[in-house]
Amino acid sequence: MTTLFSDLNPPPRLLMGPGPVGVDPRVLRAMSMPMLGQFDPAFTAYMNETMELIRQLYRTKNKWSLLIDGTARAGVEAILVSIISPGDKVLVPSFGRFGFLLAEISKRCGGDVVTIERDWGTVFTPDEIEAAIKQHKPRVLAVVHGDTSTTMAQPLDQIGAICRKHDVLLYTDATASLGGMNVAIDAWQVDAASSGLQKCLSGPPGSSPITLNERIVEVVKRRRHVEGGIRPADFVDGDGPVIQSNYFDLGMIMDYWSEMRLNHHTEATSMLYAAREAIRIVLAEGLGECFARHKLASDAITAGLTEVGLKLFGDQTNKMPNVTGVYIPDGVNGDAVRSMMLNDFGIEIGTSFGPLHGRIWRIGTMGYVCRKENVLTCLAALEVCLRQAGFRAGSGTDAALAVYRAAEMPAQKAKAS
Repeated sequence: MTTLFSDLNPPPRLLMGPGPVGVDPRVLRAMSMPMLGQFDPAFTAYMNETMELIRQLYRTKNKWSLLIDGTARAGVEAILVSIISPGDKVLVPSFGRFGFLLAEISKRCGGDVVTIERDWGTVFTPDEIEAAIKQHKPRVLAVVHGDTSTTMAQPLDQIGAICRKHDVLLYTDATASLGGMNVAIDAWQVDAASSGLQKCLSGPPGSSPITLNERIVEVVKRRRHVEGGIRPADFVDGDGPVIQSNYFDLGMIMDYWSEMRLNHHTEATSMLYAAREAIRIVLAEGLGECFARHKLASDAITAGLTEVGLKLFGDQTNKMPNVTGVYIPDGVNGDAVRSMMLNDFGIEIGTSFGPLHGRIWRIGTMGYVCRKENVLTCLAALEVCLRQAGFRAGSGTDAALAVYRAAEMPAQKAKAS
């Protein structure tokens, strides 16, 4: 017997959690464009354009800036499995859930992993990281840039120089930060980075923009291998161990994205369209303007939450501008409030993981969702839900609106003159 379901009709939601967020309609439109063959000159031209857009987004000149087909974790795994040989020492400074993920993947790659930890809500100083490098002498330092589980961003501007000084490869996971705050790959001397589309880039999960510098490329080349059936007759293997994943083998993926167009997989056409358009939109707005929009939303929502009577979570000096953690008040059922937000107002906010589960809410102001009307709507709904839960909430909406009004005044004055 055939079982049929109704046509797909998701309920409307305002996604104000830590990701994914609402997709920009221009990205959805791009995803509806016709299929092309993976070696059609028009399609390979789109691949080349996407590479150039990724370079600009990461603020790098790296030739090898491309997409990995899969969610943000696919980009993480492709880089780590391609640069970590069995037995390599890997140092992971962990200040949240996703540091543990880097350690987990590095172990599965055969790495000899050492983890150093900070309390959730804080980050590492450069001196702490350098001391750990001196002690453990890793081949790779793998660190999250922005960890949505704690809402904290690890400053990287000094870490790259420290890694170069000690001949350590620096990889960072920029999933939560790319597009919402500065990620300056070349200036920070980051060797490899990966991200996803579903946060500040306002795209769907399913494609991971990565960038690799020549230090990483040299490691990958030493492990280069091409599978039978497409292997050129004159090909010579690298002298390093074969990368353990076929799908995430950066050497073969680079051959596919290069002028060789050596077949490795069929590129996810609609996701490439999505990535190209999502990144194009950010660059068209201007990186500085995009960062300022996220910072203004952060200022507005933190002012609003404070006026509501809630306590912000973590070291605010290192808070990400695109996600805010706030303690759930004593006596308030956090899950019940989140359910009311979703069922009565159609707004999703997040809880957290591990030691923070049930202790904080995480409210995202990312990408396409990062707009004044959404911040105000979310705060107004939260105030109502808190009052329903018995908490005497102040008017956070007024406080947030005041922040936006103050930011708008200079522009209004300039326009009037």
